[in-house]
Amino acid sequence: MRHHLQAWARLLLAAGALPLHLAAQSPGPPPDPRYKVDILLIVAHPDDESVVSGYLARAILDQHKRVGVIYGTRGDGGGNEAGPEQAAALGAVREIEARKANAALGIDLVWFLDGKDTPSQDVLQSLETWHHGASLEQTVRLVRLTRPAIIMTWLPQFVIGENHGDHQAAGVLATEAFDLAANPTAYPSQVTPARNRTSIANLTEGLTVWQPQKLYFFSDRDDWTPFRTAGPRYSVTDVSPATGAPYYRTQAASLANHLTQGEGGRLAAQAIKTGDYTAYLKAQEAFAGTADVQLILGKALSDGPETGDVFQGVTERPAAWRPLAAGGEGPAPTLSLGGPWGFYRAFARAHGIERAGGLIPEELGVNPAVTVRLPLVVRNAGGEATFRLSVALPAGWTEQSGSGSYVVAAQGSIDLQLRLTAPASAGPAADLVVSLADRSRTIGTVRLKVRALGTMPL
Repeated sequence: MRHHLQAWARLLLAAGALPLHLAAQSPGPPPDPRYKVDILLIVAHPDDESVVSGYLARAILDQHKRVGVIYGTRGDGGGNEAGPEQAAALGAVREIEARKANAALGIDLVWFLDGKDTPSQDVLQSLETWHHGASLEQTVRLVRLTRPAIIMTWLPQFVIGENHGDHQAAGVLATEAFDLAANPTAYPSQVTPARNRTSIANLTEGLTVWQPQKLYFFSDRDDWTPFRTAGPRYSVTDVSPATGAPYYRTQAASLANHLTQGEGGRLAAQAIKTGDYTAYLKAQEAFAGTADVQLILGKALSDGPETGDVFQGVTERPAAWRPLAAGGEGPAPTLSLGGPWGFYRAFARAHGIERAGGLIPEELGVNPAVTVRLPLVVRNAGGEATFRLSVALPAGWTEQSGSGSYVVAAQGSIDLQLRLTAPASAGPAADLVVSLADRSRTIGTVRLKVRALGTMPL
């Protein structure tokens, strides 16, 4: 057999069909440097970048860092204070606004996923309408294409504040992509070289696996003080050595393009026109409690203090892939919050971000007088039993249904809902306590900090 193969090879060489240099072929080209970034910002809507643009101006102008942005949606479900366009037409307008806003910061790499703008506060609803799996695949693809050292995104947590479900969904996708982009078994067709790179209609993508080095969050919580020591804080009033002007001027030049979204863009445009930024800065402070940029360190594969500079400890060489640890439920609780709160408990364990996820208590902010459904999970580790669920409500809150006795099968679990109505007027935060008891004792308790706010933006 060997003799026949050698003869066949000699015949092919003689015919010129097998080049002599076959055993020493050169590798394919390296990744395209035009799309390499230092920071990849992953957010939900056009104008979300304005929350951290005061820092991005610093990184771009004075640290000469390159930034790319991924938007989960085109903002087609938002309002429009600049014209009549709504729905898909508004999404087209807001995409243009976003590209102009990023250009004002010096950002030319901007991508939009195909998520639908979903005005709710439940991350699970947003992940559903975004088609979670497809959006995650797109996000991992773009991380591998841009190869960032840093990923920045919304805090994946349920908070009192604007708490947009799409913001949370962007944080979920970014965190998942941070952990998956270096895994060669995640979307393997993305990291498989094309069979014939110089031809057309290839079905594998030729990207490389990539592990970012740091993951930073930011939040739309109305009280940012728990995050004060959880990451670096950057003042927008600092003066850029490159421009000789404070960073808020570059921030305003970017935000002024988002005129469909009302006050922020309008005040930015007015400040640029008049040279008086007083009203603009006050509006920024009113929205987030500070005009400065407060970041939260979610994960770091390099050494350095939590409050150190974003690029402290970052190296030129890509980080090594660290497979995820098993993130199971752990010991089954007898009573726990379900819905987004239950999701985030499991999510933080699975992705190793318990530190960032534990900075604030589980909480809920709602409009006055609305009725909300509070999801609960009862797990029974023993034989079939009857349990009684009760709730102690803060002043002004009322229960519509949910308390009572429930039979839970042996080694089983049930999902319950408390229907509660918030006070008729805004008030301070207070603890809502739900208890589970058997015939003789209380065997499970959960606390949720609740607050009736002024009119919420959603």
